[in-house]
Amino acid sequence: MTGEIAASISYDASPPPAGLGPDYTAPDGVSLRFLAIKALDGKPVEAALWQPVAKPTGETTLVVMVHGSGGNYHSPPQSSLPPRLAANGYASLAINTRQHDGNINTDNFMAVRRDIEAAVQVGRALGYRRLVLQGHSLGNIQVQFYAAQNWDADIKAVLLLGAFGNLPWKTQNILVRDDAKFKQLIGAAKRSLREGTQDQLLPIRMPYCRGGDSAVTAQHFLTYRWDKSAVADGTYWISRIPKPVLLVLDEADALVQPFELMMLETAAKSEGSLNTRVQSVVLKNANPSSLQAHSFIGNEDALASTVLSWLKTLEL
Repeated sequence: MTGEIAASISYDASPPPAGLGPDYTAPDGVSLRFLAIKALDGKPVEAALWQPVAKPTGETTLVVMVHGSGGNYHSPPQSSLPPRLAANGYASLAINTRQHDGNINTDNFMAVRRDIEAAVQVGRALGYRRLVLQGHSLGNIQVQFYAAQNWDADIKAVLLLGAFGNLPWKTQNILVRDDAKFKQLIGAAKRSLREGTQDQLLPIRMPYCRGGDSAVTAQHFLTYRWDKSAVADGTYWISRIPKPVLLVLDEADALVQPFELMMLETAAKSEGSLNTRVQSVVLKNANPSSLQAHSFIGNEDALASTVLSWLKTLEL
């Protein structure tokens, strides 16, 4: 009997997207290429691969990078950190997950792990034997979820940038701050789920960052935002990651507060935690709080220096 393939992860070379910024100029000794990856469920995953030219892949640590809410691999810090790492001997595979750009607040939290899984498997296929998972902003909880459930020996550490603490709590109490509106969102999301339209936009919008609002689907709201059904709580997952973890926050970050960093570090050090080593760093920034600081804009060198020092301490 001939075996059949039920599903697979594949990748191929891809042309660079239009409109890339100045970060996407590879320095001397660094190669940059673009990949089109197909996840196990057939979803496309675009990626950028930065590699130090003179170092064999089998001797190089690969950082798999996951962007934040509605972000992409060519926005900071996914654009600014890889060339700095590659210049110091580290490779990076920065990906677009299924919630990139216009897909913001529409995805199912549990499905994003397939995008990360696809990137990890491609890294292995390329010959990398030491992997570090990095998540920025919303990507931090997606990386935590994956790392807590995949104890693979080649995943050596986890890097969380601009990481919030408990997203369901934060959504209700900081972003929405309106119990009546939040109940309307719960009711609309549950109705949509019962009707089988959980991947379609709800008829009401979700209050979002800095007084704005956002379109949202039931599958996103129920898996990220409501504490009765969501699993996007970093204080739960971080203690279940049996790897070293580095938390980095910009002092001027307008979206994540220092107490959220403390929540995560406390959970990682709590009794029963599987975490082997956790460190948190707040980068100095004398500028007023801003959205740019959430992406470490203006603090790129300090971020790279912190990450490189941590990687070297771990002998990666």
